[in-house]
Amino acid sequence: MKYLKRAIRSEIEEYLHYFPVLLISGARQVGKSTLALHLGIENYVTLDDINIYEMAKNSPKEFIEHLQKPVIIDEVQRLPELMISLKAYIDKNRLNGQFILTGSASLQSFKDISDSLAGRIGIVELYPLSLKEKYQKTENLIDILNGSLDAYILQKYESNITHDILDGGYPEILKIQSQKAKYLWFSSYIRTYIESDARDLAHIRNLDKFIKMYRLCMIRSGNIFHKNELQREAGLDNRTFDSYFAVMEHTYQIQKLQPFFKNQLKRLIKTPKIYATDTGILCHLLQVDSVEILERSHYKGDIIETFIYDELLKANSAASKKAGLYYYRTTDKKEIDFILNFGQKIIAIEIKASKTVSKSDFKHIYHLQKELPEIFDKGLVFYGGDTFLKLDDRMYAVPFGFLR
Repeated sequence: MKYLKRAIRSEIEEYLHYFPVLLISGARQVGKSTLALHLGIENYVTLDDINIYEMAKNSPKEFIEHLQKPVIIDEVQRLPELMISLKAYIDKNRLNGQFILTGSASLQSFKDISDSLAGRIGIVELYPLSLKEKYQKTENLIDILNGSLDAYILQKYESNITHDILDGGYPEILKIQSQKAKYLWFSSYIRTYIESDARDLAHIRNLDKFIKMYRLCMIRSGNIFHKNELQREAGLDNRTFDSYFAVMEHTYQIQKLQPFFKNQLKRLIKTPKIYATDTGILCHLLQVDSVEILERSHYKGDIIETFIYDELLKANSAASKKAGLYYYRTTDKKEIDFILNFGQKIIAIEIKASKTVSKSDFKHIYHLQKELPEIFDKGLVFYGGDTFLKLDDRMYAVPFGFLR
């Protein structure tokens, strides 16, 4: 399988011009090392190598000084203390583009140490492959939605993206053909993640309870985050639950989506929703491994909604103008799946699994348009048909295949 160019590549190259340190962070197996190794930098070390790790841990100052630069340091989350020596070296020898770090945890997970690199480090977050990346398209979904959509009206698109949903976006899974091998890969991924990244970050004492909580949170993807209910089902005290959930967030397994809020809007739900960052992992946990099972699944709507969320999240990380991503729900059950907030304008997005769409599917979007006419830009309903439609002024029906 050839190397798939990542959308974030141009942003990475820009960061290298302005910062001594670049961190590429993202989930395990998301393609961080592969991306770093395609930046044309020859020097590479990994803290997965026990000898390198021991050297860096025992003599961090000498380790940093003696590296041939520019250099890639892989799996940096294994030794966050290295950041202190990195800062000391940079303060004496500031030269942009010297260090490219990769890590399967965000800097928030070792915040006290990472704060010392403020002004010295650029951070990019890498997610599983988007459909645009998978099919090597250069357009960015967020940039497209932010512009005029009239040129797409009546264009046809492949309506069936079910296999893309089942596979998710981890690069390795695209190399695997058999269903059994995919099952083994996902099982191995989850086990390795829990036994390595999660255990290292959280100092987990009861692995069984973490595994139970991990599954409980993941399979609620697309739903309101009812912390007390999850905590009770997982059998964890408040402090332990918060610690474990923070690890899931910092290792890019799950994300909270905050509600959209404006002062003039009343009676809004203010609790976040949660989403898995990959539908391949989610489908594996839900034992949904075929088109037929997905079509019959009680979780079908949540899985499709998660897939759209993930596509928006991935595109936003590389967009020329990034959007705030939210959901909208009122206490009287007016709900919109996603809101893209560009500051002076908002785009409302609904998800419908059916192959047809009508103006009634936009009813809550019309309500929001009336509530916030000064900043409402357009409303979209993503649906399972094959034709891009304009149903009303600033209201569009967008096929799932448009994501490709």
